[in-house]
Amino acid sequence: MSKQEDKVYEDMKTLLGHYLHLPQLRTTIDNPMLDDAKKIMVFNAACGDKPTELTKRFIKLVVDEGREQSMQFMAASYITLYRKQKNIISGKLITAAAVNPATERKMKQMVESRTKGTVEFQTEVNPDIIGGFILEYDTYRMDASVQRQLRDILTQLKK
Repeated sequence: MSKQEDKVYEDMKTLLGHYLHLPQLRTTIDNPMLDDAKKIMVFNAACGDKPTELTKRFIKLVVDEGREQSMQFMAASYITLYRKQKNIISGKLITAAAVNPATERKMKQMVESRTKGTVEFQTEVNPDIIGGFILEYDTYRMDASVQRQLRDILTQLKK
């Protein structure tokens, strides 16, 4: 059973991602006409290609106990506890245009050196920020976007 927590973590991230991006998952699971065996199949499929046996046993237990409506909360709770135990911080870099991998690596290393932890880093392109970047991690947010600077100038002009 050693190191299964890492794979279960990946299963739970995949499951939570499906909850967040596929609202049909919740409506399917909440359907009283869907029997327990099919609910288990849906959950297993929502966990990715090959969920661990531990994940499958957990899903079966949750469904057998009639607690499938709480699965999204359970997946999110597992992710939170895992990250806390492993000192993993979630970070995000938002830019107006795609950044090269070297720049992404540099930003990730900067966040890791400040937080003394491992960072799961996401990058996102949002042309609305016009230029610059927005860096978010833990409870920190640095908005160095042109959009924010223009908004600040507009606020000053209105005064």
